[in-house]
Amino acid sequence: MRHLKPVAATLLSLTAVLAGSASSAQTTPAPTPAAAASAPAAAASAPAANRPVVEQRQLKPGDYIAVIVNTDIVAASEVIQRTERAREEARQRGQTVTNELLHKQALDSLVDERVVVTYARENGPRVDEPELDRVVANVATQNKLTMPELRQRLAAEGIDFKRFRENLRDQMLSERVREREVQGRIRITDGDIDKYLEERQAALQGRAQLNIAQILVPVPDGLSVAAVAERKARAESALARIKAGEDFAKVAREVSEDANKDRGGEIGLRAADKLPDVFVDAVKDLKDGEVRPQPLRSEAGFHVLKLIERNSGKASINVVVQTHARHILLRPSEQLSPEQATRRLVEFKRAIESRRATFEQLARANSEDGSAQEGGDLGWVSPGGFVPEFEQAMDALPLNGISDPVPSRFGIHLIQVLERRDVVLDTKQLREQARSALRERKYEDAYNDWMKEMRARAFIETREWLD
Repeated sequence: MRHLKPVAATLLSLTAVLAGSASSAQTTPAPTPAAAASAPAAAASAPAANRPVVEQRQLKPGDYIAVIVNTDIVAASEVIQRTERAREEARQRGQTVTNELLHKQALDSLVDERVVVTYARENGPRVDEPELDRVVANVATQNKLTMPELRQRLAAEGIDFKRFRENLRDQMLSERVREREVQGRIRITDGDIDKYLEERQAALQGRAQLNIAQILVPVPDGLSVAAVAERKARAESALARIKAGEDFAKVAREVSEDANKDRGGEIGLRAADKLPDVFVDAVKDLKDGEVRPQPLRSEAGFHVLKLIERNSGKASINVVVQTHARHILLRPSEQLSPEQATRRLVEFKRAIESRRATFEQLARANSEDGSAQEGGDLGWVSPGGFVPEFEQAMDALPLNGISDPVPSRFGIHLIQVLERRDVVLDTKQLREQARSALRERKYEDAYNDWMKEMRARAFIETREWLD
């Protein structure tokens, strides 16, 4: 199943690694910030004989240990830095949060990270040196650096190369252990699958499906009034040709800039709730075969629309709409806040729409996952193949549409839909898809339960509460 899961060998950005390596203790990014923030703060006391041996790490002058977590530490400077970042993010959202709550959330998230990484070091799969070498090389390549340049960059940041490598190792271990432990807790029975499929079939009954064809004349941001008027005239000219008797499909192939132009602009039969609302509203009064009498203006441009077919109540769960999409993923870190990542992605979207850059170029240069080398291409995926927040945003997009920044537990995404197609699944495929969707539905609860147990078993000693 495709969950956009992090792959350490290709996904780690230099910014994120630098942020982790620069701290006095090695860290790993929290996979679910909301869950980490809500976890109760823990403080454990144990007889001296039972206390774990804590690695001695050199703190910077003026710094001190805030918390001991198993064999690792959280430095006071880390808590302060994360608290300040959270305060700035709350300010940008217009929220008022007390210093005490911000501090508690920062401390809890850092403790959770140390709980996971110390457990992973003892219980995770071994990361051998050749594999770690490949990861380091991938980080350099993704950031367009040679290995000597990477070493120079680290030295300029005051980071020891060995610590940098060990930080990468910790991130890889934590990701693998997290997935292994959490996925191992999720149980899906045949009865669960039967119930899920019955609910889906019941929900489909009576739901309208529409097959719409379109001729798209795009309008990128930043065009002059005259340029917009010229594109509107182009759409109106296409509509006039159709009204005069020309075949819609022929005009679409000649004029449209939609990905379905070779199919005469036909999108394919899709449930109404999987289409943009503006399309559904625009064709609601049309009969099968009719063309909307005026072009429709949307954020993407001008659309000439034809309702090919309206199908009510005949939907089947065996027929699914697969989506071919691509994305650009940015992972917030100590040096890249969620707001900063969002602003960067907004700038990327404007650059694409104004044709100053292509989606593929920006994905190759900036995306922080394994799809970067493919220009962000994620391939064909069935419903349930991505995490819900990503899939919901993707499903709402028209063909070639680009989303606003979309947060998920893996980072923040810019998404573009390239193609859609109807696929008939056999029984085995249908049940496997249901199993995947149910596993994703149960993931967050399983993760939260795992973290509670991990914290309960961990040795956590708070040295001092910071102001």
